[in-house]
Amino acid sequence: MARTPALPPFECAYQGRLLAGVDEVGRGPLIGAVVTAAVILNPDRPIAGLADSKKLTEKKRNVLYEEIIEHATAWCLGRCEAHEIDQINIYQATMIAMERAVAGLGIAPEYVLVDGNKCPKWHWPSEPVVKGDSRVEAISAASILAKVTRDREMEVMEQKYPGYGLARHKGYPTPVHMEALFRLGVTPEHRKSFRPVQEAMEQVGFFKEPATPVAEELHYPTDLFENSN
Repeated sequence: MARTPALPPFECAYQGRLLAGVDEVGRGPLIGAVVTAAVILNPDRPIAGLADSKKLTEKKRNVLYEEIIEHATAWCLGRCEAHEIDQINIYQATMIAMERAVAGLGIAPEYVLVDGNKCPKWHWPSEPVVKGDSRVEAISAASILAKVTRDREMEVMEQKYPGYGLARHKGYPTPVHMEALFRLGVTPEHRKSFRPVQEAMEQVGFFKEPATPVAEELHYPTDLFENSN
């Protein structure tokens, strides 16, 4: 099978210092928020090893995450929660989350590059970059921040809703997740507008919190607390 030829390096007409890269993580999962990030890198403090977050090991992503936080000129996370996704659909939620990330930057960007083939309708000069997370360092940095953040949220959510395997599959509709969904039910964090979740609601209903064990009443001998002679 022929391999798809790699896209050429991206050349941006904007050559200033306030270029923001934007990317998202979490459009496909059945649970949790879609998370975005916007990053303005500092040309005077380059970060080696930036690449598409999906092609990096977890260990490498975590190292780069800390370097981006420390060295970037500005960065910000954006998000849309599951209930927002259910109200406006995942595409619109992603666009809003991207806008929230850029709007939250401590320094306003002069130009924005967005991973993908469309930009949100916003007031910043911008353009989309297909496969931008592999072609533009600022977008690579944004993809790393967004992925590390969302992955960590899934690990925390696994503690709250054990049995779904969220720490492993990050909420994507894997066989493990689907089996648990139809066995345990739908949690408050699931995206109820997504068809598999709707079907699970109809067939199984909602996740039930495990009952907290009630300590058995202790019985003592009647003379235990009597004064002894």
